[in-house]
Amino acid sequence: MAYKIPLFNLNFDEREARAAYDTIKSGWISTGPKNAALEQMFIDMWHVQYAVSMTNCTSALHTCCMVCGFGPGDEVICPSLTFAASCNCIRYVGATPVFADIIGPEDLNIDPADIERKITPRTKGIIVVHMAGFPARMDEILEIARRHGLKVIEDACHGPLSEYGGRKLGTLGDCAAFSFFSNKNISTGEGGMFITDNEEMAAKARLIRSHGMTTMSYQRASGHATEYDITCMGYNFRMDDIRAAIAIEQLKKLPEDLQARAIVRQRYLDRLGGTEGIVIPFAGNNEFVSNYIFPTVLSGSDRARRDVIRERLHAAGIQTSVHYPAVHRFSTFRDCKAVLPQTEYVADNEITLPMYAALTPEQTDFICDTYKTAIQ
Repeated sequence: MAYKIPLFNLNFDEREARAAYDTIKSGWISTGPKNAALEQMFIDMWHVQYAVSMTNCTSALHTCCMVCGFGPGDEVICPSLTFAASCNCIRYVGATPVFADIIGPEDLNIDPADIERKITPRTKGIIVVHMAGFPARMDEILEIARRHGLKVIEDACHGPLSEYGGRKLGTLGDCAAFSFFSNKNISTGEGGMFITDNEEMAAKARLIRSHGMTTMSYQRASGHATEYDITCMGYNFRMDDIRAAIAIEQLKKLPEDLQARAIVRQRYLDRLGGTEGIVIPFAGNNEFVSNYIFPTVLSGSDRARRDVIRERLHAAGIQTSVHYPAVHRFSTFRDCKAVLPQTEYVADNEITLPMYAALTPEQTDFICDTYKTAIQ
């Protein structure tokens, strides 16, 4: 059905179209100068040492696991309340995902206390997902990692420019991954970014990205190199310059877009805050965040009731979603035998409401009024 108020809208205009057109006309469309410019923008905006563009966030997460040295026999702790890529990347390198619970409906991020409980002699790392762009409890998580000698990967796909204690998400752990999927704050259809302050990790990521080759096609075409060696196992994780050109325009818009989203979030909080039967996660957060999505959790509810309420919202022309079905419940992960009561409750009772910069006060009020009526 066509919704009167969609879950997300694409913040594109003639600038993205012109950037793609100009790149096509330039005669160079694979990984080249636009990717280099995009990487430099990340370095400048995130105040990080190294950035490596990738085909998508999944390949960036895969790369994170490889440069952290995870492999067969290792365990890596991760949340289950996330998209499957955050867990699949652990399996890509032959390691085993170990699921930790979230804190609860008020905080949908991984619980440091459960991370601590899940550590064994085989544990080698932690993958943290900053849900909806809100920071996990990184001070506690990093202290746990320090004491146990663990690597920390940040899946920051929800949180471009989100902050934690004045630092950007993605700059706190050993390395991080970002997504440019079509519904993300930065959208190119597909695409992603790997960032780190570790020179060795960055160098290895660049090799992994392009078949382990010591030079790229653009370098050779530009006359800066004529030969190459293949020094390690690599993949084709290269992002093309057409998408990189679009991402550059998206990054230029990002600060203003996030300011507008913050206004939308505040109106949601004003209208839904204190409503009996609805919990708004991260309601007390005071950090600057991306507001990638607006999650809510029904209290004293169950999955069947949640689905009925969603249908009522859909009937009124309001698109919603669920973030997320619990990964440990999927068939391919059932052998993990995870016990995650908070994750399972939220997975059964979460409703994601529309969130984007162009959402008007009138639309937001309509969503809130409809939602309040639907839960009665």
